[in-house]
Amino acid sequence: MTTNTAARPTSDVPSRPTSDVPSRPTSLFHPDHSGFDVDAMTPEALAGEALELADAVAEQLRGHGRVGVAYSGGVDSATLLALAVRALGSENVVALLGVSPSLARRERRLAHRVAAVIGAEVIEVPTSEGENPDYQKNDASRCFHCKNELFTRIDDEIVEAQQLDAVAYGENADDAERHDRPGAGAAKQHRVLRPLSGTGMTKDQVRMVARVMSLPVADKPAAPCLASRVPFGEPVTPEKLRQIDDLEDAVYEQGFSDCRVRHHGDVGRIELPTDELPRAMEPSIREALVVAGKETGFRHVTIDLDGIRSGLFSLHVLNSSSRPHG
Repeated sequence: MTTNTAARPTSDVPSRPTSDVPSRPTSLFHPDHSGFDVDAMTPEALAGEALELADAVAEQLRGHGRVGVAYSGGVDSATLLALAVRALGSENVVALLGVSPSLARRERRLAHRVAAVIGAEVIEVPTSEGENPDYQKNDASRCFHCKNELFTRIDDEIVEAQQLDAVAYGENADDAERHDRPGAGAAKQHRVLRPLSGTGMTKDQVRMVARVMSLPVADKPAAPCLASRVPFGEPVTPEKLRQIDDLEDAVYEQGFSDCRVRHHGDVGRIELPTDELPRAMEPSIREALVVAGKETGFRHVTIDLDGIRSGLFSLHVLNSSSRPHG
């Protein structure tokens, strides 16, 4: 990915202070994370329920000679990729990674590292959802337009070039029951396979299979795209996505295991796991986060005492739509 060279505010911004980091970092985005002590997955370790689930996914993929997996590096898509490689062989599976400004740089790097453990080739698919006015206006259908762009690009540019018989993505059975995932509608329109939900695999079961197969992302927290940090109704712009990406990188540099940076104009609101909130108040860490936020263009940096709330802006929209009117 090309490094963004947009000018950053420099007036009255001190150099970023350093602080001690854990000897065994808790964030997967640290290059020395213990999860990457393994350099290959272990499908031979599958047994019991994990083996039954893996065989059920293999049955879903039976009859498809070569499959592309819509891949993000998260636990669902990584587990599907690993099970597809087990079922079809690495030569018959390719990971399709959508790349745009809404994909965090660290997520892109991590996706490649995880695919290397699995032994799968990664093909990056540049997407342009950010140029779509319906995506930019950032309403509850934003995820549909994003997924639709990815699957359209795959259909138009990748399927024939890679001689794919099918494309699959990592929806699990819990996802299939949710009503706040409009991207699933795009998958249905493009006839994308859903082997995990098709076998009834829940999120917990996906993680269990991932642990047995030694996938480094088995316990990786959910990581929605950067656009999810912009409140619904506020336009999504490349500059906002860059600010979010830069400040979240700075948070992970301080050794936190997970974070979200919500974009509120001049304010960058940092959400952290609640048990890690006290660390954010340590003087050196607090100063580092404030400096990093101002470097990336925020005038104010705040810590949300409620901690991380995944899907926060989606929940606000759903709650509003469910209230009686009149």
